[in-house]
Amino acid sequence: MTPGTLTDSRRAWLLNGPALVVLLALVAYPIGYSFWVSLHRQNLRRPRATRFLGVDNYLALWSDPQFLGSLRTTGLFVLLVVSMTVVLALALALVLNETFLGRGVLRSLALLPWAMPGVVNGLMWRTIFDARTGALNGLLTQLGIIDEYQAWLSSPTGAFLLTAFAQVWNTLPFAVILLLAGLSTIPSDLYDAARVDRAGVFSRFREVTLPWLMHPLLIVLILETMNSFRAFDTIYVLTGGGPGDATDVIAVLNVRTALTYTDVGLGSAISWVITLITLAVSVVYIGVLYRRGNFAT
Repeated sequence: MTPGTLTDSRRAWLLNGPALVVLLALVAYPIGYSFWVSLHRQNLRRPRATRFLGVDNYLALWSDPQFLGSLRTTGLFVLLVVSMTVVLALALALVLNETFLGRGVLRSLALLPWAMPGVVNGLMWRTIFDARTGALNGLLTQLGIIDEYQAWLSSPTGAFLLTAFAQVWNTLPFAVILLLAGLSTIPSDLYDAARVDRAGVFSRFREVTLPWLMHPLLIVLILETMNSFRAFDTIYVLTGGGPGDATDVIAVLNVRTALTYTDVGLGSAISWVITLITLAVSVVYIGVLYRRGNFAT
């Protein structure tokens, strides 16, 4: 290593040092502190009763019926939201990738749900699904589909499905953008060669489009899984976790434990469980899809 290179290295550390300090202060320290808190019995209502428990908080979660039920509800919610998002995003991306009049306007309009905050999204859909003045009831009544207004969010199944729909509507545009970016990188020569070989639409999709979209699909799956596991604002505003525990996902339980019950020790443990589960799922996605994408391309 020459002296000039060493000087450049020191200069780089000097210039990036303040940013690294800020990152450590704003990211690394809170993450580490939250893990340390998760190892304690710490309730803000009883600050003097704080004591070290080790992994007892984590062990207590796996014997708590409320936590296990919330985890099961979250798993179903993630499965439904991610599958709907991937299918709809892929279909919309394929449509918006075609050349037609007004494509630019339609692409711009498709971004509007993504620009809407989760709280606003929940308030909007709660107004639409309202049992007395909801736009959905008014539309279906005028069309003659229903005879009287329905309380759509009062039944467990209806609340769960409509909450998942609201979450998909809010996060779908981002997935469409990622897949559109992937479609734009596919060489047109591959499609021309497939047409020469008399490959049909579905054959071209299976043999050309899908292999090239493996890596964008991997990103969509990871991000949508993380967002679904951590979904809180839309669900809390729309149903508050009800009716009963129909939409009581793990993020709602986490906030209720830490803020309502002020049990920050157990709440921090739930947060780390969410983190570890999403990390494990991401590793599985990468192990399966990334290798298939490399093989296909």
